[in-house]
Amino acid sequence: MIWLTWRQHRRQALFTLAGLAALAAVLVPTGLAMRNRFADLGGPECVRQLARSELAPGVVETCNRAFDQFSNQYDTLNLVGVLFLVLPLLVGLFWGAPLVAGEVEHGTHRLVWTQGVSRRRWAAVKFGLVGAGAIVAAAGYGLGMSWWLTPLLQAERQGRLDPFLFDMQGLVPVGYTVLAVALGIFAGTLWPRMLPAMGATLAGFIGLRVALAEFARPRYIAARTRTFPVESDSPMPHQAHGDWILANGIRDAEGTMVMANAQIACPPGATGPSGGRCGAELGLEPGAYNWQLYQPADRYWAFQYIETGIFVALAALLLLLAVRRIRRIA
Repeated sequence: MIWLTWRQHRRQALFTLAGLAALAAVLVPTGLAMRNRFADLGGPECVRQLARSELAPGVVETCNRAFDQFSNQYDTLNLVGVLFLVLPLLVGLFWGAPLVAGEVEHGTHRLVWTQGVSRRRWAAVKFGLVGAGAIVAAAGYGLGMSWWLTPLLQAERQGRLDPFLFDMQGLVPVGYTVLAVALGIFAGTLWPRMLPAMGATLAGFIGLRVALAEFARPRYIAARTRTFPVESDSPMPHQAHGDWILANGIRDAEGTMVMANAQIACPPGATGPSGGRCGAELGLEPGAYNWQLYQPADRYWAFQYIETGIFVALAALLLLLAVRRIRRIA
């Protein structure tokens, strides 16, 4: 069975290896160039200094100029990251969906299952080998993307919890890929034709990804709140680097939201455009304050483990259901 599985899927494996080699040929030289340029501009030292609670005068301005210069040169490379959002789906479409649907559509399952190979053994070997190959490929591009994105994240001061960036680095690409393959396999047991199975895999994968990212991920761990006054001698506190801001706004003294998605900071005694107290033109009364709901940056790996675990558990469930469905295929 192992040799047969390799013979059937070696073309997919070779194409995958060629694709990973092509990606490495792009990411390695550009990644090294970005890191060297970032170091020449003093980026690593800026990152260390900005992480301190007390900053020397002029540090923020100097570092922001360096970051802006780096971002202006390499910001367009962020578009490369879009490719990594679709890689798990492509693996599911071209590895998972044909695994059962392709066999049934071409009738080759009849030959295998009548030669002394049980359906359970056939599923265990096929699912195991294809799944292992998908995991290795996903781990390679997930970790490689994490390395490649580091200077861009530091220069743009975007956190790794950013919804767009979270999905393409760390461990979650492995979970996404495993789920896509399992979803393709299960779809093939329901619709034993290639095109319907691929269509179901596409729709199911996108639906699950969007649902978890929009509704579940912000609630993996209870979010924290941050408040600071509208009038203060100190400047508006900057969010910790990498915090994921879920919501913000201005609340009155009783805690009622006055204005969503807005913040204001005024020195004591400052006046607004109409000459009145600062914020009066917005209807703010004394005691109003700024409010933020956020997920701290240091929860990145906890969120990675949680989301990867969810997708791996869903994949295991789909594979179990697929094995049960295979028994019913004529």
